[in-house]
Amino acid sequence: MIGVFDSGFGGLTVLSALLRELPAYDYLYLADSARAPYGARSAEVVNEFTLEAVEWLFDQGCPLVVLACNTASARALRNIQQLHLPLRQPDRRVLGVVRPSVEALAGIPVGTVAIPDRTPPSESEGLVAVLGTEATIASDSYGIELRKLAPRLRLVQQACPLWAPLVEAGEIEGPGADYFLRQGLERMRETSAGQWPSRILLGCTHYPLLLPALRRLVPQTTELMDQGELVASRLADWLLRHPDQERKLGRGGARRFATTDDPAWFSERGEKLLGADIKAERLRLRPR
Repeated sequence: MIGVFDSGFGGLTVLSALLRELPAYDYLYLADSARAPYGARSAEVVNEFTLEAVEWLFDQGCPLVVLACNTASARALRNIQQLHLPLRQPDRRVLGVVRPSVEALAGIPVGTVAIPDRTPPSESEGLVAVLGTEATIASDSYGIELRKLAPRLRLVQQACPLWAPLVEAGEIEGPGADYFLRQGLERMRETSAGQWPSRILLGCTHYPLLLPALRRLVPQTTELMDQGELVASRLADWLLRHPDQERKLGRGGARRFATTDDPAWFSERGEKLLGADIKAERLRLRPR
């Protein structure tokens, strides 16, 4: 199975896109809902929690794991790829959401070799933004990758720490949600001297659930980028370029869901998002 991990149910936005793009594969979704959200936790704790989740997915037979959590991708992915896998799981692969999202943010088409932009963009075309959790923004993972691929683009990064809890609480519409959305957008524009970016990446898998409300608050000239679609299209390309890994994946169309919190609560919310029946199981993650 392809393992998909998130700190909560927001990563179902990525899974939903994967099911549309790559429906034949088997998937196992794991939500660490009991310890969500990860956004305000330290790098050490995020790394610890993420490794526990990844190892559990490996134990369930997943040869490939996608970290659908931006905070986990920003804080833990590099350590897992460079330190843990070579020693403990050399035949497994763990991918994140940062790199494919940055490629899309930089305007690099799927399947294209990334070459740094050598053409000075106009001021309006040259401003892009990432909205994410405190941990994701503090890591500067998007800034680091974007400077490699498109060094002439200007990047604004804004933490929106209350947005993920809004989604987890089901408060995605109404005056209360609009208040906190406006607050995050206004802080972003303060950093950009009042200018609207040409593209805004929703750098948390919870945030696409706020898209209808955000679309009313953001000018039509600004593109709001949903990570699920970006990650799904680039994972399809990755599998084409790594046939040795693709051959390890089951193609029975199986779907399995697990959470560290109440499975009934997770199933109810997940069914609304996926539009399909979910019967989640409960598990307890343990230190490795």
